[in-house]
Amino acid sequence: MANIYTNSKVDLTSTAETVVYTSPAASTSTTATTSIIKSILVSEDSGNADSITLTLTDTSSNVFSLFKTKAISANATEELLTHPLVITEGEVIKATAASGNRLHIVFSVLQITRD
Repeated sequence: MANIYTNSKVDLTSTAETVVYTSPAASTSTTATTSIIKSILVSEDSGNADSITLTLTDTSSNVFSLFKTKAISANATEELLTHPLVITEGEVIKATAASGNRLHIVFSVLQITRD
């Protein structure tokens, strides 16, 4: 078993859906990876209130809403999670900003690889 602490950072420069984090594939066919998202920080840096939408796409391409049009105040930083979020190998979290060049997003993640 291996534990890796990492982060993923994205400057949402457009209103296009943007991949923020993908839980990595296992290194061999006998291992599996689970990612525990410990924190999701969203910062508004333009002086204008905005909103963000976060989704989770599973390995069957099913899309689940995590945060739908979550308001972020001007010049504010919001912690979106109140509890850790567990995702499995190959699952993807995407973000969509209402406006470009206003929001930064940072994930803090613990990746656990097990046999």
